[in-house]
Amino acid sequence: MKRGFKSILKLTTPNNPTSRGQRALIVSIVLLCVAALVIMISLNTGTVRVSPLAVVQTLLGQGSEQDQIILFDYRLPRILVTVLAGAGLGIAGAALQGITRNALADPGILGLHAGAAFGLIVFVSLSLSMDSSVALLIPLFAFAGSVAAALIIMLLSYDRNSGVSPIKLILVGIAVAAGFHALTLYLSLRLDEDTYSFAARWLAGSVWGRDWIHVQALLPWVVLCIAYIWSRSKTLDAFHLGDAAATSIGTPVRPRRILLLLCSVALSAVSVSVAGGIGFIGLAAPHLARRLVGPMHRHLIPAAGLIGMVILVIADTVGRTIFAPNAIPAGVVVAAIGAPYFLYLLVRTK
Repeated sequence: MKRGFKSILKLTTPNNPTSRGQRALIVSIVLLCVAALVIMISLNTGTVRVSPLAVVQTLLGQGSEQDQIILFDYRLPRILVTVLAGAGLGIAGAALQGITRNALADPGILGLHAGAAFGLIVFVSLSLSMDSSVALLIPLFAFAGSVAAALIIMLLSYDRNSGVSPIKLILVGIAVAAGFHALTLYLSLRLDEDTYSFAARWLAGSVWGRDWIHVQALLPWVVLCIAYIWSRSKTLDAFHLGDAAATSIGTPVRPRRILLLLCSVALSAVSVSVAGGIGFIGLAAPHLARRLVGPMHRHLIPAAGLIGMVILVIADTVGRTIFAPNAIPAGVVVAAIGAPYFLYLLVRTK
């Protein structure tokens, strides 16, 4: 079976565009099947198990009242949040790596998640109600925090002669993230007990208690941002040639880079604003996708989104089932896998 999968991936020579397209299509179909299987397993597992047949019947409107409550009121909103956020983080990471030409670029490592966390803490510190009627405001505050972090990072890492250095971008991002983490901790210590509990769960990357209002808050941002990023796949490919070469082939580098950066920041910010402070997906998913489908962004972006989706759904399922009754936040499970992978990439990157 292993030889068969390898033979599928090695259709013909990698320099043939048709071969790359066929390979990307096959990989995408396989990833979609894996994602569907993971989602089905996640719907089936929990404190109360629901058989796969009962899951299908309930989704078709023919299940029992108990199964409908379990799936539609508790599990399905949570799983959809992880699906959307995982895809958003994977694609945001792929876009940021293309924009910065930095293989280690990741929304968490660059400090964008820290900015989003600061925006959310500002939101809850304003004593705004945390009920569903204002849940749509959370992505806006997280986006504002991420944009602030991105502006500070770009200003501090930009050099008039050499532009943005990849190594300097990482170092400045880590420093800015530390500063925003300190501000977030200071504000969180001033919260009341219930609000602090919510903030602590969010910072750990927990998707516990997510409802349909959170899906509604996340869905339009994710759809619009992913659609725009994918429509600019050729621009991201051109960025890899360097600014001078990209300009020479007719790519408006500066305006496209700004729009793609804002779109990537927004996608990352809204994903973590609803799913919590989850890192490393934006780093790992594009790397895995690049090994499977190659560097062309029209193939890379969908694959990175599917891989990010699978990673986050698996992490949430593992965290709430294997360690039951003490559920582990999905962010902790992802970090346990992602941190060693980041160190591995750091050692291999010259």
